[in-house]
Amino acid sequence: MFNLTYAYKLKPTKNQVVIFEDWLEQNRRVYNYALAERKDWFKSRSCQVNACSLAGEYIIPANVPRPTYNKQAVALTAYRKTSENLKRVHSQVLQQTLKKLEKAFVSMWEQGHGFPRFKKAGRMRSFVFPQLGKDPIQGDAVKLPMIGLVKFRQSRPIPDGATIKQARVVKRVSGWYVMLTLQWDIDVPQPMPHGEAIGIDVGISHFVAVSNGKLFPNPKPFRELESKLRLLQKRVSRKRLGSNNLKKAQAKVNRLHERIANVRKNYHWELAHNLCDWAGMIFAEDLNLKRLAKGMLGKHCLDAGWGQFFQILEQCCFKRGAFFLKVDANKTSQICPKCLTETGKKLLSNRVPVCQVAIAFE
Repeated sequence: MFNLTYAYKLKPTKNQVVIFEDWLEQNRRVYNYALAERKDWFKSRSCQVNACSLAGEYIIPANVPRPTYNKQAVALTAYRKTSENLKRVHSQVLQQTLKKLEKAFVSMWEQGHGFPRFKKAGRMRSFVFPQLGKDPIQGDAVKLPMIGLVKFRQSRPIPDGATIKQARVVKRVSGWYVMLTLQWDIDVPQPMPHGEAIGIDVGISHFVAVSNGKLFPNPKPFRELESKLRLLQKRVSRKRLGSNNLKKAQAKVNRLHERIANVRKNYHWELAHNLCDWAGMIFAEDLNLKRLAKGMLGKHCLDAGWGQFFQILEQCCFKRGAFFLKVDANKTSQICPKCLTETGKKLLSNRVPVCQVAIAFE
């Protein structure tokens, strides 16, 4: 099985935009209600048995089990029959919102992420259709359950033999988009090592340094537009809460953030294709990006977007038939690539190791 996601820009009507906005709001309320139920259960188990809190008590019987996705999905099905607002939303779309909350708790337990937080108005940006009907693509429109045909800009054709498994409708400042997850029943071979090999090292002064001596500059998209972003954010803070001027000012901030992200992503794709033109094998250091982002230069590391670049480079190598591999970053700058001996550099200014084998033959 081979999965791939294609993104297309939607061209919905005014009535369809109203439906999209209503569905996002209903999904946000379901998410917050389910999160509140779980949070109250956890707080009831964290209270001390010999002391009462002055702020509030969360008294839930001891025999009540922990709220899970299955229990909340059953309760949602029963409540949906009596709620006119939830009846307007597809049942599977609401269930996907509960799965999203369950995934947030799993990430908190297994990956050390923070406790899930409530979503305020406007923070819910997408909803998912896990299943689509037969032949969902009809010309230049996609058929969504309970919504109907929605026109979209088919920027690239959907490959023959691909099955559309799910659709995610996403709201961005530049418009509405649909993410179609395609599935092929084929076995795609992985690229094998071949051709010339190059190694790359990412940095801040230069975005990428290649083993053949080429240096690529760091565009620093956030740093270039930081002053403009600061000015727009000041204007947002001076607007009255709930006013239309506040929404317009916030939209300008969102558009600038999207522009920064697009500039960064476009540079990553161009650089990835450049590297694939030079070699058949590309090796990069397996860096601890989370630790780097928390350091003194964390702002610059996040602006560079090394994690996104490595993902794009891996995708580009797969499409171009190049071999990509991450290697252990431990002592990569202290081991001579010719004789494989550890030079043990004492000074940071000494960037080039001295090969002992070459000295012996001289």
